[in-house]
Amino acid sequence: MDDYRGPQDRLRLPDGIDGADDDLEAGRDAVPRRDLSAPAEPGRWRRTRSPYSRARRKAAGRKPAGQAIESGADDQQRMVFMRKVFNFSAGPAVLPEEVLAQAAGEMLDWHGSGQSVMEMSHRGKEYMGIHERAENDLRELLSIPGNYKILFLQGGASMQFGMVPANLLRGRASADYIDTGEWSRKAIQEARRFGAVNVAASSEDRKYTYVPDRETWKLDPNAAYVHFCANETIGGVEFHRTPDVGDVPLVADVSSTFLSRPLEVSKYGLIYGGAQKNFGPAGLTLVIVRDDLLGQGQPRPPAMLDYKTHADADSMYNTPPTYSVYIAGLVFQWLKARGGVSGIERTNVEKAKLLYDCIDRGGFYRNPVAEPDRSRMNVPFTLPDARLDDPFLAGAKERGLLQLKGHRSVGGMRASIYNAMPIDGVRALVSYMEEFAARHG
Repeated sequence: MDDYRGPQDRLRLPDGIDGADDDLEAGRDAVPRRDLSAPAEPGRWRRTRSPYSRARRKAAGRKPAGQAIESGADDQQRMVFMRKVFNFSAGPAVLPEEVLAQAAGEMLDWHGSGQSVMEMSHRGKEYMGIHERAENDLRELLSIPGNYKILFLQGGASMQFGMVPANLLRGRASADYIDTGEWSRKAIQEARRFGAVNVAASSEDRKYTYVPDRETWKLDPNAAYVHFCANETIGGVEFHRTPDVGDVPLVADVSSTFLSRPLEVSKYGLIYGGAQKNFGPAGLTLVIVRDDLLGQGQPRPPAMLDYKTHADADSMYNTPPTYSVYIAGLVFQWLKARGGVSGIERTNVEKAKLLYDCIDRGGFYRNPVAEPDRSRMNVPFTLPDARLDDPFLAGAKERGLLQLKGHRSVGGMRASIYNAMPIDGVRALVSYMEEFAARHG
């Protein structure tokens, strides 16, 4: 494989955009003027303003900045930039460059409103439109049935470890949990605060390196629900199919696989996940819950911990994480433009194959997970000698390959290759891994 050292020349101005650079009011010396029609330099950014913004500056007695541009149906601020690095962080994680560019361009003036999304009232028509479109686009992406509510909440997936049993035990004696790693264990520990937990299956016996066969699960037919973690980000273990649990509501933590592949929502009672891995920034938690499971908590949870509270208020019971919802909405649009979840799944399969093939060749690197259960999103691997870890990470950083250190509980390396990680990033990592193995093998 050719030695690929960085993402240079990966992003260019969108077709039809030209004009002069626009310095920010502050920090002008840090932002060199340049011709927007020229190719971008890595690490530089370019700014353009809408006619509305320019008029507002002129009315305020400030020097007009830049030239008006045409940007499709809406004249809006646009910021186009190129990164020097590939970010393999497990979360918060990489976001699509196109999304970040659009958000940057709309930061001071969203669609001629004169406001940043950060400044908008969550009950104003501008934000309500953003919120509604995000929900509708998500419903379309996953073909979510009408009898399911979409909730935009806060508190992270960790908050759901308590909200799920508080709402779904419904007076039942216990709930079933499948234990496949660190996040499963944390969910189990929290659920035990609310009632009995039956650990119906566990992979602890082999250090959480596989998914227990469905035939071995010891489920309770009277359980309130069955809970599992669809992908363990630390161990790199993923469920590649939805388990059949009969008529008992199925609950899944999908924080790190959400929108990475098709998901048949109708097979679940509830799914939840933090946004900061695959579809947005930290601060937003998504819950999709079936109508008949709302308002059934016994005793009734406090209002902020009751799914029915948020469902009845369309996620507006209190101020929602407005900017995080806005970014998630842009990610949903980005996914739709790329063939939806089926389209992104094909890319994810290709990226994972590239990386696992590299790990499996030559014997220098090792992934401990059973092959059928390997995660497409989080790929842990070790080197033959732990003393090579620091040199590996230092060399990776020199090449713009960041956040590859494994979780402190398992060590080694971990490459998180979520939806927004471009295939060029995986190619760059594979090239470096091959080079490092040749030098130290």
